[in-house]
Amino acid sequence: MTETLTSELSGNITLGIWILLLPLFSFFVTIIFGKRMQAVNPIIPTILPILTIFAGLVMSSTIFYDVVVNNHNPNHTEVWQFDWVFFANGNYSIPLGIMIDNMTAIMLMVVTLISSLVHFFSLDYMKGDPRFSRFYAFLSIFSFSMLGLVLSHSLFALYIFWELVGLSSYLLIGFWFEKPSAANANKKAFLTNRVGDIGMFLGLLIIFITIGTVVLPSVEGAEGVYALINKGELAGTMLTLAGIGLFCGAVGKSAQFPLHVWLPDAMEGPTPVSALIHAATMVAAGVYLVARIFPILTPDALLVIAYIGAFTAFAAATIAITQNDIKAVLAYSTISQLGYMIMGLGVGAYTAAFFHLVTHAMFKACLFLGSGSVIHAMHHALHNLHDHHTDPQDMRNMGGLKKKLPITYITFLIATCAISGVPFTSGFLSKDAILAGTLAFSMSDPVHFILPIFGFGAAMITAFYMFRIIWLTFHGEPQKKEIYDEIHHENPIQITLPLMVLAGLSFWVWWAPTGPFGATPDNSWFAFLIAMPNIAVAETAELMKHLEHYVHAAHYPALGISLVVAGTGIFLSYLMYQKKSLSADSWAAKWGPLYSISHNKYYVDEFYISVLIKGFLLNLNNLLSWIDRTIVDGVVNLMGFLFKKVSNVSALFDKYVVDLTVNLIGFTSRGLGMILTFFQTGKAQNYFAFTVVGILVLVTIFAM
Repeated sequence: MTETLTSELSGNITLGIWILLLPLFSFFVTIIFGKRMQAVNPIIPTILPILTIFAGLVMSSTIFYDVVVNNHNPNHTEVWQFDWVFFANGNYSIPLGIMIDNMTAIMLMVVTLISSLVHFFSLDYMKGDPRFSRFYAFLSIFSFSMLGLVLSHSLFALYIFWELVGLSSYLLIGFWFEKPSAANANKKAFLTNRVGDIGMFLGLLIIFITIGTVVLPSVEGAEGVYALINKGELAGTMLTLAGIGLFCGAVGKSAQFPLHVWLPDAMEGPTPVSALIHAATMVAAGVYLVARIFPILTPDALLVIAYIGAFTAFAAATIAITQNDIKAVLAYSTISQLGYMIMGLGVGAYTAAFFHLVTHAMFKACLFLGSGSVIHAMHHALHNLHDHHTDPQDMRNMGGLKKKLPITYITFLIATCAISGVPFTSGFLSKDAILAGTLAFSMSDPVHFILPIFGFGAAMITAFYMFRIIWLTFHGEPQKKEIYDEIHHENPIQITLPLMVLAGLSFWVWWAPTGPFGATPDNSWFAFLIAMPNIAVAETAELMKHLEHYVHAAHYPALGISLVVAGTGIFLSYLMYQKKSLSADSWAAKWGPLYSISHNKYYVDEFYISVLIKGFLLNLNNLLSWIDRTIVDGVVNLMGFLFKKVSNVSALFDKYVVDLTVNLIGFTSRGLGMILTFFQTGKAQNYFAFTVVGILVLVTIFAM
């Protein structure tokens, strides 16, 4: 392994620091001076954020070339760190630092590329917004947070940036905070993620207390991680709990069941924000975290991860079928695809899962920005018609737009083919690699047969609902002729250029230039550069070796099944929404209960509101309120009553004993003083007379 663990800065580490700090600098300048700059010219406050993120893209490309292309070493790692906090006389420390390896280099490229395109796309999409400069400031802090998460070499630093990503998403989702739905959505996202982050923090504490380090297990410089696990000091149940605890953070960030409910509501933010969150940044953070901690995950923890990912992939896909809001469909599509990645990691398809994270970033960003292009055109048409009631995001108000928005249509179609797993696209390679890994896992242990059923079922449903978008939005007759006629031309280059770039990156050639028909990433450069890490858990290492044979055996069956299910999904959507030989309404009526369950998103939100919030939390709040009023306030009031009675007795004692004694002493002293003033006249003759009288009295007494 090529590794540098040092306090000195190498060239790549220096570039990494600049990549991290430039968006932070942009945020402070834009948030402080942006409003004044916007008053001069709206374009001025966008210059620095765009320049800094594009500079980050150039520097990320430099790191990518040096680490991935030039070095071509799957084990290359550079780590720069310093001790931030010491505990127990230096026996424990919390380091902060930066790590550059193949995964970091690839993620830096993904994050800066998507973020750069979103910055550029927003120039026209957000034009005219009164808080234009603030939007770009928030984009900068979001980019800083995600880049810090990617560059972190320890779980502690990753956790800091993890929370910053949550804060940044809160600001962006609720950017239009004057809308109650947006204000509610950002609070929902923030609070839901806090639930998962509690589990993540507990997992981090277990590792730190047991091992004494928070350095990522993939860093060989994390002394003691592998040794202590092999010795059994962190093993069995505790190691499983630590892994599941850390995975809870991924459940929140990557919107896995049961914490997936925040992501669809996040659509209330501007569409560029949706692309930024759903493609390569916030939601990808959970998958990235699981990939980083993979070396210390036990087979039991991996099994939990696999089933949660599989169920999420299938359930979210079934919800997407019945949604009519184009962004809502894509939101549930994101949840489903993230489920694929999580499932892939759970079944040991480590390379395939990370491969899909990267390819998905490209075509999902294209899909969201493409939907933004459609919504942008619809919005302007409705504005010109003075129509403020028609929903510009409802696909039932669209139709026939491929003639009006040809570039948007072609790029959206390419990205749709990619996410559906059509050959010659990147999605075909990466998604089918996960399906092959899932099939291999069930072949090695048939008791887990439900995992590939969920996987291939979700693949067919994905193809169905994605081409449903194509037919309803771009094909057929316009559903609202007046809106259609008001859309005169394609959107400007600021919107279409990012779409063309992302659509181009959705082809297979960038990922597997040797051929487009690899059902595993064996034909891609990912198989070499993102190799399976050195696994610390002996049982997991044995499991991975056991799966190797089945992975090769599952290659061609998975390829054939995936082609069949994708083709079936596309064909059914064609019959139902383009040719209309099958009636969607009649099928919805025929499967009424299932349709209602899907359309109402499995009633999970209603369950949370009625059972958890109103049923449990509200009743708990009422109970705590009763305890506060009855017990706590009762004790306080009783103590107050007792102290009042004691104070009354004390007042009586003070008045009739203490004050009376003091007054008596004063009265006596005053009386004696008045008597003495009779004798103390200051006249010598009086004193002489008193003396003579005194002598006579004494003589008389003694004479007697």
